[in-house]
Amino acid sequence: MKNSLFLAPVPFYWCDKCHTPVMGKLCSCGEKTRPVSVTPPGDVRPAFDRDRDLVNRLFEEQFGVPLIPDGYLALLNKVPDEDRMEEIIIGGAVVCAIRYIPAESRWEVLPREAAASLIVPTKRFIRVTDDAAGYIKDGSSVLMPGVTFVSPDIAVGDSVFVIAESGECVAVGRAKMSYQETVGATRGQLVRTRRTQKPVVDVAPSTWKDAIAANKNILDLYERKSIEFINDVIAKNPGLQPTVSYSGGKDSLVTLLITLKAGLRLPLIFADTGLEFPETIENVHQVSELFGLPLIEESGNSGFWDAFETQGPPAVDFRWCCNACKLTPVKTLIENTWGEAISFIGQRKFESAKRMQSPRVWRNRNVPCQLSAAPIQHWTAMHDWLYLFREKAPYNPLYELGLDRIGCFMCPSSDIACMKDIEARYPEMWADWERKLKAWGDANGKSQEWASKGLWRIRETNEEDGDIDGHF
Repeated sequence: MKNSLFLAPVPFYWCDKCHTPVMGKLCSCGEKTRPVSVTPPGDVRPAFDRDRDLVNRLFEEQFGVPLIPDGYLALLNKVPDEDRMEEIIIGGAVVCAIRYIPAESRWEVLPREAAASLIVPTKRFIRVTDDAAGYIKDGSSVLMPGVTFVSPDIAVGDSVFVIAESGECVAVGRAKMSYQETVGATRGQLVRTRRTQKPVVDVAPSTWKDAIAANKNILDLYERKSIEFINDVIAKNPGLQPTVSYSGGKDSLVTLLITLKAGLRLPLIFADTGLEFPETIENVHQVSELFGLPLIEESGNSGFWDAFETQGPPAVDFRWCCNACKLTPVKTLIENTWGEAISFIGQRKFESAKRMQSPRVWRNRNVPCQLSAAPIQHWTAMHDWLYLFREKAPYNPLYELGLDRIGCFMCPSSDIACMKDIEARYPEMWADWERKLKAWGDANGKSQEWASKGLWRIRETNEEDGDIDGHF
């Protein structure tokens, strides 16, 4: 399990009048909002069409019906898990989670009772008498006495809905008996129920245009505060050239937009690791041309492969790659161009526990010529996306393909679920990477599965995790 400590409150609410998420306690329509309980860090983001299709396909496979209705906003919240888990938020409530199981190469759905406000399952459900339902709602498991129907598709371990004869969903849980085992049975525990919250579900359609309007006052405030921060940093460092570190990701794009709103036209600096997605390279050049800003690039490709030969591939807790193919090129770029510079960087505290603890202005020990500053440190991903939607900004299309963060295509910090998608979408890039992994593994006594099963991502090391220093 990936553990992180997040101490800041999650500013995530819902307006039942506008039927949209709101990033504060008061909607721009004037109505008070209600808090939405999500798992920390709560860096909620929109579900794009690809995400919606995945959730609906999984729900239909496992429960017979799609979950997300057309015309309804759906959001995702990535939560700590062995590999990847996403909470699905509809109508201001978490209605289910989906979890990837690497050992079985599959996704499973973990429904919550709130999902029954949107759908009526036709598979993997159990019906009980209203009398039994009362005990189940009080916390009892589902026992065979009181069960009136069991879906014939239920196997041991399946997630199931428990429905009363009245039609109310009284619980969700995991089946302890298969359908075959229940035939003729008069006793036994059929379902171990899982206690979940029963929040209000706002069952009404809305659009992202509605959400932008509902968050107008909040977005204006965050924009103004970020502009003030940028102007303050520049005023306190008059001898340094201001720049924007642009990576092709959403955070750096928001940061760039904020500098433009501040009346600045700053050069963009980009460290091309040689491991970027083609869409990222295209976006970097597109944005530079669209806004008419100079783009200053430096390659880190040779630095990566030189270090790869001696150190092997980077790992989750051994990311030497950030220094080799990002920080070192940035240092070279700044020293050769200006000697010293300010870089406005798209760092946000909700990205990780270490960035939560990071100062808002700092000097990276590996790049002392760069004064880094984070104008959107206090923004969540939802602030980002609402702002980008409002500004009709040219964000990287990779986000619409299921990636929640943009970086090197084989970043060891990516989860297996994401890597499987990347392998399927970019087979030649991934095959070349696995060939190089295998060659290094064979030369260093690694097992046959070390490359193909993603074991290269895990390494025992005494090295300090360089997450903060890896953000350039």
